[in-house]
Amino acid sequence: MSKELSYSDVSEHSSKKDLYVVIHDKVYNATSFVDEHPGGEEVLLDVGGQDATEAFEDVGHSDEAREILDGLLVGTLKRGPGDPKPKTQSYPPSHSNSSQGDAAGFGIGLYAIILVGGALAFGAYKYLQANQEGQVKV
Repeated sequence: MSKELSYSDVSEHSSKKDLYVVIHDKVYNATSFVDEHPGGEEVLLDVGGQDATEAFEDVGHSDEAREILDGLLVGTLKRGPGDPKPKTQSYPPSHSNSSQGDAAGFGIGLYAIILVGGALAFGAYKYLQANQEGQVKV
């Protein structure tokens, strides 16, 4: 059921009311998502009717964003001889878990640091309180 669209076809859809973008040679109809895009409509309008792969990957979209994108799929891009070439930079797989693992590790480490810091602060408070009571009695 996937349609093949030329770069020329995609470039005709560059307005807020009719917006297509190309990401990894797949064509997405972002019209219904323009007003809901967390980065604002300008971000999408800047890449409307064009290959937005580099812009999409540079931001580092979440898995949830990629799932939303799946629902906007219209077809695939059929590149012609005069069409702009895709960037040669390689991107990580669409559903990479490595960045999530790093973030989870950082989160656990952060909680550990906060917990240890809190325990040290409480111990220092109790120590100082005990010393002040000892000085008052003498």
